[in-house]
Amino acid sequence: MLVTVEALKHLGGSATVQELDEKVIELEAVTEAEQAFTMPRAENRPRVNYYLAWARTYLRRGNALVNSSRAVWALTATGAAITRLDETRAIYEQVNQEDRKKTRAKRRAATAMKADVPRPTDEDPDEAGDWKSSLLALLGAMPPSAFERLSQRLLREAGFTKVEVRGKSGDGGIDGVGVLRMNLVSFQIYFQCKRWKGSVGAKEIRDFRGALQGRADKGLFITTGHFSNQASDEAVRDGAIAIDLIDGDRLCDLLKDNRLGVETEMRESVLIRPRWFEGI
Repeated sequence: MLVTVEALKHLGGSATVQELDEKVIELEAVTEAEQAFTMPRAENRPRVNYYLAWARTYLRRGNALVNSSRAVWALTATGAAITRLDETRAIYEQVNQEDRKKTRAKRRAATAMKADVPRPTDEDPDEAGDWKSSLLALLGAMPPSAFERLSQRLLREAGFTKVEVRGKSGDGGIDGVGVLRMNLVSFQIYFQCKRWKGSVGAKEIRDFRGALQGRADKGLFITTGHFSNQASDEAVRDGAIAIDLIDGDRLCDLLKDNRLGVETEMRESVLIRPRWFEGI
């Protein structure tokens, strides 16, 4: 929690989740191997990102952070004033104490009215990302050729034309190629799509770039895993072919946005307010 606050200060007081996580990893000198550690029940969910999501949740509930609908996090005046570990520990204890009180109150209300009161899940990073964990598990079980076809379909939905999947052609790690038209010009972009558990490192990015030499000005790497900070830095290294990255989290969002096997349903949630009845 403290290093999250420090990272936001380094970033000017606000940041996206990706920027914030990358800065924390940089400040804490988290190695590529450590970034590859995943949660036991969600093989494609990095452990460091999971705990940083909880850190943001606690800080938000302690009025130290706020977040917008676009997932941009920012320091409040309370958060900007935090400089010591004991201050973030105090927030942690305060939030846990509030949760214990809410749990006891809900149990009493449920017993009295013989009804279960639903537990809100909007503040639980693990539950909030549960659909993505399920989707990534499904993608990870797909045959390689099927995942390549899925990537091909996604690129077409994104505006690519002449998308060709090369499959097992031994083409130096290149899985396919497509053309993206931008106004008056078009670009030929080679892509690699891999089902991956854990972290994709800088070595994989360098290997893919090596296959692109003399062929393209840009590459695209799609994976069900996630990219280490070192891999992200390597992808945009000065003087080298630029490689765009789509990790598992963004892949899930793109599939949802394009309604490719993922649909959003609106459901009614009924909450009982015991205190309202007390005022009758």
